[in-house]
Amino acid sequence: MKVLTEFDIRNELKKMGPVNRFLVSPGTILTPAAKSYLNENKIELVFGEVDSIKEKSHDVDLKEEQKAEKSSKKEGDAGGSSGRYEILVGAVKTNEKPESFTHLYGNKLVPKVHPRIKLRGRIDSLEAFIIRAQTIAEKNKMKKLVEDLDEVLKVVRRLMRAEVLSEPVEDLNLFGFKEDEIRRISQNPRASIGIEHFMPDYKMGELMAELNLIRTKIRETELAACEAFYDPNEGLEREDIIKVLNRLSSAVYIMMCWLKAGRYNKSEG
Repeated sequence: MKVLTEFDIRNELKKMGPVNRFLVSPGTILTPAAKSYLNENKIELVFGEVDSIKEKSHDVDLKEEQKAEKSSKKEGDAGGSSGRYEILVGAVKTNEKPESFTHLYGNKLVPKVHPRIKLRGRIDSLEAFIIRAQTIAEKNKMKKLVEDLDEVLKVVRRLMRAEVLSEPVEDLNLFGFKEDEIRRISQNPRASIGIEHFMPDYKMGELMAELNLIRTKIRETELAACEAFYDPNEGLEREDIIKVLNRLSSAVYIMMCWLKAGRYNKSEG
């Protein structure tokens, strides 16, 4: 069963040119936005076999039109009440998952541009950047840095699980530090590490650039989480995820200070 969105309708109409009827195959589901777009532009929706009606024709046989209307009603009733998947946008049910939709949770489908799906993409990318930094650290024989990055990676993967399964996130504990300690050290690195606040640059080397990149990716993920979990009526949800991401970027900044201070020198392994 095919699902057409407003975006799909717009693209098709661009190819077709001016029309007053839009032909779709029986059983096709249109999202509410797609139907509204057709109504606003005074384009009649016609259900029928594509091969039986010429694309540029503005007239259809009355008998065929009546059949199409019956088919539309039948398919619409079946699609709205049963189906393997439920499309949350419009509360439509279907037995086939459209390519432009993906699972939010269970059998609930949303467009791939949904804010929570975008957040999952950010988290996935963040994992990739961490793993890349680990491979570079390994080549440079910085075993301790690889281990610390692994701690960060495990936290990120727990966040992904918590978001997908709607599970609570435990308070952050990294490198033996709790959340309040991470915040304190990152705000005054000179007191604990002997390093003043600094701006990274290319002279500090590849791994400093990698850590800084991870830090910025965490910040981007935090912003994506704020967008995904903000409801204008209910306010901000999943503050536990957002808080951990905020502290995680501080933790990576601490790692940058440690790198500058020589904690990750090649003396290990």
